[in-house]
Order: sequence, then structure tokens, then C-alpha cells
Amino acid sequence: MTTCAVIPIKNLAHAKQRLAGVLNSAERQAFFQAMVEDVLRTLSECSLVDESLVVTDDPLVISLAESFGSGILPEPESPGLIAAVTLAADFLRRKGVTRLLFLPGDVPLVSVADLEVVLTTPEATDGPEFTIVPAADLGGSNCVVCSPPDCMKFGFGEDSFRRHLGFARELGIKPRVIKLPTLGLDVDTADDLEALIGELETRQTLSSTHEYLRESGIMARLVDHTRCGKLESHN
Repeated sequence: MTTCAVIPIKNLAHAKQRLAGVLNSAERQAFFQAMVEDVLRTLSECSLVDESLVVTDDPLVISLAESFGSGILPEPESPGLIAAVTLAADFLRRKGVTRLLFLPGDVPLVSVADLEVVLTTPEATDGPEFTIVPAADLGGSNCVVCSPPDCMKFGFGEDSFRRHLGFARELGIKPRVIKLPTLGLDVDTADDLEALIGELETRQTLSSTHEYLRESGIMARLVDHTRCGKLESHN
């Protein structure tokens, strides 16, 4: 079985707008870039992932992805995550890849162990297979595995976890649901960022995200403000 990871990444300059209350524009861009780097590094270290494909038009993302040996697929004319993953699934099917692994770029805690869990199926089946890891709040879809790559209809967006379960059942596919705390944390809001920092503070090994948050002073700044019961704006 050949597995290709798909990571759609939009323009870094407009990343993580929902963090505008606690991070300025330059900080948001650098923070997101560090998270993407951690995701790409983890994928490159997982022996169950044969290749990775980044869907993007951003020159900075292209350079970063290529430094990890990732292929590049230009974004489709139709905007949005659904169109990007659908395009990638069709591309991989035509290429002969047998399994698609979708990951967003904002799950910096993802580990090789997480990927081994989602990619190691308990038993092989003759039909299509679909695995999903929900976000911690059971709203979003933080990881999706499809075999063959185009066996599923994608429904990313608000409440996508339940939507994907519904799509799978409509297509006659029994979904496999795996809850993983580290992979379940995607960083979109100030609360997510606080949760991430709380987790990183317990770790000795520095990831790109951890290193950036620490060396930029963001980690110390937000920890101090949280202890005071408030987060200040840095626009």
C-alpha cells in the first residue's frame, strides 16, 4: 500500500486571523510557518508515509515543503479546503497511490506515534476504508485517511466530523474513529494557543513551534497575561 500525506496550506500572510487579538500579523505568519514545519518534519520521519503533497500557491510554503522533500500541487481554481483535498484525492488516484492521509498545517503536536495509530488498520478489508481523528471538541476533522484516495466525499468546515461520518455511512463505508489528544489540538483561537503552550511547557524537546513561541517571547507574554486573567491585544 502506498500512502501519500496531503497538507493544504493557504497564503501564510493571511494565516490565523482568529488569533489577531493576541498575535500581530508578523507573529501569526511566523507561528503558522513553525507549525507547518513541525507537521512536515513528523511526516518525513514516519516510515508508514511514503510521500507528502502540499497543496499551495504560496512561494514561502513551496520552499519550506520542498526542503522536506514534499511534492507541490497548485491550488484549484475553486477556493477552500474541500476543493483542495478533492483535487489531491483525484490526482493521487490517477497517480496510482492507494491511500490518502489528510493533515492540516496547524496540528503541531502530531507525532510519529499518532500517525502509526491512524495508519495501522486492525484488519484489511476488500472495500474502501475511512479513518478520522476529530478535533478535541468533536467539531472539526483533524486527520482523515481514505483508501482509495477518492473513496470519500469531503465536507470540511464547521461540524465536519459529524458530516464526514454521515458521508461515509451514505457511501456504505464503516468509519473508523480514533481520538488522539495531541492530534486533536488544532490552533485557531486564543484558547487553543493557551492549551498548546500549556502542553509545550511540559516538554523538554523543542519543536519548531515551541522554539518560536519561546524565543519570540510570545510564550512568556501569554503565560504572564493568563496568570493575570487576561490576554492583551498586540495588533
